[in-house]
Amino acid sequence: MSTLIVIDQPPYGSWAGREALDMAFSLAAFDQPVSLLFCGAGVNWLRKGQEPGTIRQKSVEKNLAAAPIFGVEALLADGDDCNRYGLEAEQLLDGVTVVQADSQLFTNYSHTAFAG
Repeated sequence: MSTLIVIDQPPYGSWAGREALDMAFSLAAFDQPVSLLFCGAGVNWLRKGQEPGTIRQKSVEKNLAAAPIFGVEALLADGDDCNRYGLEAEQLLDGVTVVQADSQLFTNYSHTAFAG
């Protein structure tokens, strides 16, 4: 049984994405297979070089860098949404796999949870 957690919220301004990340880390800590899919505005979580200090928040980059340590199996980014937000592969954090977020992808997981 594997879980796909979908984050479609921007990285700042809402706690929904961070709560989804916490859920992924918790599942992984209990040896539950879990992957994260970033789509819509959520692909911005994966942008290198974020500087959210001006809005008085910490960068999510360090949180995402810990994902493999916690046992999160994959960080996935929807390719169409990356294009929509002007993100090229070299602008994404290391370890991100660009995918097509379609029904075929979702059939690979027994559970899907949406942030927000």
